[in-house]
Amino acid sequence: MLTTLQTAYSDTRAADLAWMLGREPLPALAVLDLRFDGAELQLRLLGASHQVLLQGEHGGCSETVACMPGSSTPLPLGVSKRLGDREYEFAARVETLTQGQFAGRAQELLALVSDHPHGLVGTFPGSPYAFTAMLAQRTEGQVRWRTWHAYPQEGQLVVTRTRVGVRIPAAQPEWQGHLHPCG
Repeated sequence: MLTTLQTAYSDTRAADLAWMLGREPLPALAVLDLRFDGAELQLRLLGASHQVLLQGEHGGCSETVACMPGSSTPLPLGVSKRLGDREYEFAARVETLTQGQFAGRAQELLALVSDHPHGLVGTFPGSPYAFTAMLAQRTEGQVRWRTWHAYPQEGQLVVTRTRVGVRIPAAQPEWQGHLHPCG
């Protein structure tokens, strides 16, 4: 789903993005509600980037990546956390592209996400390549989403990847608890 966000382009630098887990829902400019087997996912575009709300049989999770005044948690390269009986993994990277590369990559992403049934993309007024895009899927008992935050004035694209899945206890080796002769 493609939408034009009726707001000023507020997070103007990739370096201003921060990551937060567990934040309450923030006012959204566009929302896409998705229902996967056993999970409800809400993709939310904020004036300051994105928020994802996940609710399922194993509890809930809220991820926010945005330019938030007073936030002291910068965008991490990676996070791995246990949330009850779920595992949460987050990764982020910043791609710096030439003007031509940026335009090509932006067009590619806008086409991919806007036509996808589990995709939400919002463009900001003032630049055809200022956008935030989100794409979700459920595979093998995991809910995954990817996001792209475009900063055309810097030629930077912030890419995030998140996976939330049920925690599988580590299997005990067959030999554990049994004495085996060595040698």
